[in-house]
Amino acid sequence: MNKAILIGNLTKDPELMTTTNGIAVCRFTLAVGRKFSNASGERETDFLNIVVWRGQAENCHKYLKKGSKAGVVGMIQTRSYDAQDGTRKYITEIVADEVEFLSSRKDFNDNSTEIKEKPQVSELEPIEDDSLPF
Repeated sequence: MNKAILIGNLTKDPELMTTTNGIAVCRFTLAVGRKFSNASGERETDFLNIVVWRGQAENCHKYLKKGSKAGVVGMIQTRSYDAQDGTRKYITEIVADEVEFLSSRKDFNDNSTEIKEKPQVSELEPIEDDSLPF
């Protein structure tokens, strides 16, 4: 089984590219804090490379930005290539199947788009217990 489930913050704005076949691919780095502190009492952070494909790649590029909180579900993949200096380089990344945007709605607003906020609890009308269908 190869499955990774992560929640973290983007370290920089996502980069969107298109393959020669016209398929969208988005790459970003997710900073994920470790559960336990090290010997110095500090919590360490892992910086994981995320790859997203097709329509979801376009959505990530559109709605995520540096500092955004995101949840990622995917699989761990390792690939390699020969560098110009003749050494073999290995890259480990998470190929995302699902990406959840976890930042608040106000983080997605910009000058061209306005998202209506949910009504406040004080604006909702109370319902009597006898009128509930269950």
